[in-house]
Amino acid sequence: MFSLPSVWNVVISTIVFMVAAWYARRFLDEMGIPKGIARGIAVFVLAYAVSWASGELVDFIQAKIEGPQAASKLDLGMPIDL
Repeated sequence: MFSLPSVWNVVISTIVFMVAAWYARRFLDEMGIPKGIARGIAVFVLAYAVSWASGELVDFIQAKIEGPQAASKLDLGMPIDL
């Protein structure tokens, strides 16, 4: 079931994305690969993959510490009493 990511997931994966993109650009500069669309896409995909993995790791660690969170269910068939 789909669940929203935790705040720690969003914060840490954002920081990891920026750091991974910076290191990937630096690495490709040292290799002498010219700047272009393919290089930009490669940097983005690499940074995205590292960021996603770090977010999954954060969620895994949080689940081990706090235990699994129950998903909330919204029953749309019940009338709302005001």
